[in-house]
Amino acid sequence: MAETENDSRFKREITEKYFDMVYRLALTRTKDKSTADDVCQEVFLRYIKSDKTFESEEHIKAWLIRVTVNCSKSVFTNSWFKKTVPLSEELTFTNPETSDLIDQVRKLPQKYSTVIHLHYYEDMSIAEIADLLKMKESTVKSHLFRGRQELKNLLGRRCDYEF
Repeated sequence: MAETENDSRFKREITEKYFDMVYRLALTRTKDKSTADDVCQEVFLRYIKSDKTFESEEHIKAWLIRVTVNCSKSVFTNSWFKKTVPLSEELTFTNPETSDLIDQVRKLPQKYSTVIHLHYYEDMSIAEIADLLKMKESTVKSHLFRGRQELKNLLGRRCDYEF
């Protein structure tokens, strides 16, 4: 079935609205700007090409997060990725406190950085994260707890953040 102009406009609005969220999550998971760009592009290509019927905008958001997580995972299993060496890049942020915290979150193991990102940056509840990542709520809670502990250790005395 041909896509109408309204469908196209709606998909463009959704893409613009959730682009930053998808990019930040991809960056948190891949820890590399160019790889995050690739993941982000793949996620939105899948969304635009999708003929899936979504129940609501929250359903679209959850779908985008799930696809971002899956695309991020597949990057690391790709044979091309296994044969490459990432370039060293310095990310710049406008707020130095936020920059330090984001840098430390990116250093965490992926299982911790993902739940911390979804909980604190995307304001998702533990139940929502568990449902989205197909984990038990207790697992999400323990990942949050352990991730916070590792962040406190990484930040040391510089820890002015309340977790």
